[in-house]
Amino acid sequence: MTRPTRLARYGFADDGARATDLAGPGGLRLWDTEAQVPADERAAGLLETLSKAADPNLALRQLHRLVESVERSGKKSEELLGELYDDHGLRRRLVAVLGASSALGDNLVANPEEWRTLATGRSGMPPEADGGLADFEDLTVPALRKAYRISLLRIAAADLTAGRGLEPTMAALSRLADETLAAAYAIAVAALPPSVAEPRLAVVAMGKCGGYELNYVSDVDVIFVVAGDEDLQAGTTVAARLIEICGQVAWPVDAALRPEGSRGPLVRTLASHQAYYRRWARTWEFQALLKARPAAGDLALAQEWIADLAPLVWHAAERPEAVADVRDMRRRIIDNIPKKELDREIKRGPGGLRDIEFAVQLLQLVHGRVDETLRGGGTLPALRALVAGGYVGRDDGETLLRGYRFLRGVEHRLQLQQLKRTHTVPDDPGGLRWLAAALGYTAQPGRDAVESFRSDWVGHAANVRRLHVKLLYRPLLEAVARVPAEELRMTTESARKRLEILGFADPAGALRHLEALTGGVTRTSAIQRTLLPMLLQDFADAPEPDRGLLNYRHVSDKLGSTPWYLRLLRDGGPVARRLARVLSLSRYATDLLTRDPEALRLLADDAELQPRPRNSLLDGFAAAGERHADPVKAIAAVRALRRRELFRLASADILSQGGDLAPDRPLSVEAIGVALSDVTDATLNAALRIARRAKPAPEGLRFAVIGMGRLGSYEMSYPSDADVLFVYEPPAGCPEGEASAAAHAIAEEMRRLLNAPAPDPALGVDADLRPEGRQGPLVRSLQAYRQYYDRWSKVWEAQALLRARFVGGDTDLGERFEALADRVRYPAGGLTREQVVEIRRIKARVETERLPRGADPNTHTKLGRGGLADVEWAVQVTQLRHAHAVPELRRTRTLEALSAAAEAGLVTESDAAEMVAGWTLAAQVRNALTLVRGRPTDQLPRHGVELAGVVLLLDGGDPGEFVDRYLRLTRRSRAAMERVLEA
Repeated sequence: MTRPTRLARYGFADDGARATDLAGPGGLRLWDTEAQVPADERAAGLLETLSKAADPNLALRQLHRLVESVERSGKKSEELLGELYDDHGLRRRLVAVLGASSALGDNLVANPEEWRTLATGRSGMPPEADGGLADFEDLTVPALRKAYRISLLRIAAADLTAGRGLEPTMAALSRLADETLAAAYAIAVAALPPSVAEPRLAVVAMGKCGGYELNYVSDVDVIFVVAGDEDLQAGTTVAARLIEICGQVAWPVDAALRPEGSRGPLVRTLASHQAYYRRWARTWEFQALLKARPAAGDLALAQEWIADLAPLVWHAAERPEAVADVRDMRRRIIDNIPKKELDREIKRGPGGLRDIEFAVQLLQLVHGRVDETLRGGGTLPALRALVAGGYVGRDDGETLLRGYRFLRGVEHRLQLQQLKRTHTVPDDPGGLRWLAAALGYTAQPGRDAVESFRSDWVGHAANVRRLHVKLLYRPLLEAVARVPAEELRMTTESARKRLEILGFADPAGALRHLEALTGGVTRTSAIQRTLLPMLLQDFADAPEPDRGLLNYRHVSDKLGSTPWYLRLLRDGGPVARRLARVLSLSRYATDLLTRDPEALRLLADDAELQPRPRNSLLDGFAAAGERHADPVKAIAAVRALRRRELFRLASADILSQGGDLAPDRPLSVEAIGVALSDVTDATLNAALRIARRAKPAPEGLRFAVIGMGRLGSYEMSYPSDADVLFVYEPPAGCPEGEASAAAHAIAEEMRRLLNAPAPDPALGVDADLRPEGRQGPLVRSLQAYRQYYDRWSKVWEAQALLRARFVGGDTDLGERFEALADRVRYPAGGLTREQVVEIRRIKARVETERLPRGADPNTHTKLGRGGLADVEWAVQVTQLRHAHAVPELRRTRTLEALSAAAEAGLVTESDAAEMVAGWTLAAQVRNALTLVRGRPTDQLPRHGVELAGVVLLLDGGDPGEFVDRYLRLTRRSRAAMERVLEA
């Protein structure tokens, strides 16, 4: 029996038990399991090196796998082990790689001969690791892939063992990218037909590659330029092939920084670039050009392109919106980080790499106009130049340099582990221990390695964020003195304190917005100075006052030049304060409004905050689609109407609990569900008309859309897809195959039109509830549905049909489908005992399998305990059991059917009341979550600004008490559901 604790002294986890198997006589023969000592002096040296790896267990395991791979390849493992014993440099480099990167270790196992590339040369020097392609001669993709792999391995080994610092590693990775691009370019050119001349094509490096600061795993940003029109076709061919080759060999090539982004042509001429940047380019595009440099192809042409655009770059800061654009983009980057990752994001998060880069780049744009020493592409050289020129203080510059090196070092180690693009520090203890060890942290008296790493990380992030704000937002603008409200007539500093008291997280940012809104002597500015004191208090009442003010500025920027906008806010009664509530509480409604600013007029009239009648929607949407022969333009008109209606309903919902801002007839959650369903019905009907025009069918073909799920039950929520079935009936004498193909084309066209990218929320059309699910045909004839339901229907399909209703298309066909559905969903005799057992089994499976990982079942509004699904299943089981004998149960709406069940004595009044309360609150919360976040979610948070926003939307009060109330009502609803199912 072994004593693994002896081997554990070398840093192996699990007390060295697993390491004993790998290093012992049955493995690498490094460890004498009887004596509990290294097998010999050479083995002791190798074990000592393994103990210094970032992950000794990983290094040992990968070395064991590599030895096995060498033996499988027909070579003797003694050669590898002998070299490791004798070549101390090889040993350090190979073990360091194996312990820090499982991905590179896997590559070595797959290519067991490549370990030799890390051997010490005859001169005693380590292998070259400057980024040059190793032994690349054949112009083939496999040869390039191997050369890239070896060069990357050498760079990683030098990075991990040579102590050469961050900048040489970034430069080597950037050079490797350049050489890979050049090789891919050569391969692509060689593949051109003999009749096609090589184009004058330049590959311009952008982003981190352009700044010689590439990391291990990153897209390589480029822009392609050709000299003239005669080079466009061949240049585009070469560029596309280059992208394909690099994707196969190393990393994706990203050309999205080109003019018009991914919507623009991949390759442009020199003249076309000049025209675009002169007329259309935005500030961020000039900011990106700071890092542009020649990388591959025609380098002289690339340099000409850069020189041609340089005057535009260095005058970009003179644009009135330039500085604000840079600041706004940085804020948008932070806003787009998922909340759960915000505190662990070392690149995009507050105090991350982007803070340093944006501050440096803005200062370059502003001061580089006259000081050419600031025009370098890399962040660190530019920062040093800013310090040398006096634009940044020496201490501040050194702090930013240290922060940058630290954060990039963390990023490199994170990416090296799996060779995956990541910028998020792990939150699990094991991952943190590995990261700390990979960065060289060791335990100190009174503090372990992880604590030391955390302390340094927090310190660097705090300093970076502080200096980012100091540099990016100086000097402070004196804006508040222009606002006539008495309490805001004060110095800039006292105004900043006043905004802090009001709850603004970024008072300096608020001052800047106020300056932008109220600056000048125009009538527009005068009206804004009248409105803003009132609106600031309304913004302050929201959980995120800064967001409300920012959104207000965005809307004002879009509408400020229109003659009616500020007049409406000033003279339109509650419009201004209603707008403040909408903008400060709802990202969903704000997104809709920024895409359709004219919809603001709806807030002026209570009558406009009521759902439009169903028939008006149907007629209006159909008329909008009929105005355009082109299906794309037709559906765009329909979707624009839908966007307007969604804003109408969202605004009415947001204002319903707004006290004196509420419309005279506030909308309940049931009314919202019906209204959203009517809007969806109108959208589907109009889309069906457009699709039938675009896809002509045999004369007399009948086609109908059947609503299912929440659409069928008039219980749509903001994030709901449209669950549907498609049914057709062929005309007399028409071959079934022809009719089926035509119907299928119509259904597919509907789905394509409604899901196409557009500046409005897409309407997902989900037909998964059809017979056989996704494996079944998208469209069936009525006869085919009849045959399927008669022979193959399962109890869950009968349950699904409980909410089926005719939505659009041929009315007669739709009504006959409903009659067919009645036979299935209201079975004679109700449910058998076996069917009840099957329903309970399915219910249990849904609860365990469909609840998202990590979700809290107590507060998940859809699938959680006592939430929407619980009540709906209880009602549906009651309908399946008794609707054949109790016609009043034959309803698609959940609460109506529940009321009928209570009146019939099938559910007790108390149980019905508990389920109504639980279902209603869950539906309200689900809608409110989408309104607040702007994205679908079913999980009620236990704390934070999103919970506060939900509470303010619904009824105000204390968020903690609201959560307690939710838990109390849904717990009672769950108990009532269980009593109904067990009855």
